[in-house]
Amino acid sequence: MFDLTQLLLSASYLGIFAIVFAETGLLLGFFLPGDSLLITAGILAQQGSLHLPGVMLAVALGAIIGNGVGYHIGRRYGPGVFSRQNSRFFRPEYVERTQAFFERYGGLALILARFVPVVRTVAPPMAGVGKMPFARFMVYNVVGGLLWAVSVPLLGYWLGSLIPHLDRYILLVVGIVLVLSLVPVGLELRKASRRQSGQ
Repeated sequence: MFDLTQLLLSASYLGIFAIVFAETGLLLGFFLPGDSLLITAGILAQQGSLHLPGVMLAVALGAIIGNGVGYHIGRRYGPGVFSRQNSRFFRPEYVERTQAFFERYGGLALILARFVPVVRTVAPPMAGVGKMPFARFMVYNVVGGLLWAVSVPLLGYWLGSLIPHLDRYILLVVGIVLVLSLVPVGLELRKASRRQSGQ
């Protein structure tokens, strides 16, 4: 069984940085344990195995740099993928819709995406595909990265001080956080479905 606690104790801050960078910067990193990693790191910091400021710094650097790489991947390679005429799913008009979406909701979408698994991996390349100005992207990238890097490990730290031996129930805690993070997405999808059915 995958032991996230042991991984963090072995790889420490460099491992946290590498995992967060891969999850947020590389399209293939969506399966990596982002939220569970941060919560576990916060619990370990509360127990004294890691230092909370070090955890937050590693997460922030990995998240901000990773998103920057993801943006450039989308900017450089995304339009080519979307312009394939023979593809059923990647059509040129999707690029136009993406551009319009990030023009209207880009900043808020990038900040909220930090707290939603998979979405935080896809959002930066989509911002690049949508040709969001890089300076504007980086503002929201830094804000979202710092909020995520501080709040989620701090949640783990607080829960660890509140509940003894919480590291034994990490999967349950992560499951609850995951469900809560997906609630806004579900509500938005429901609204979109109602709008489409009403047309």
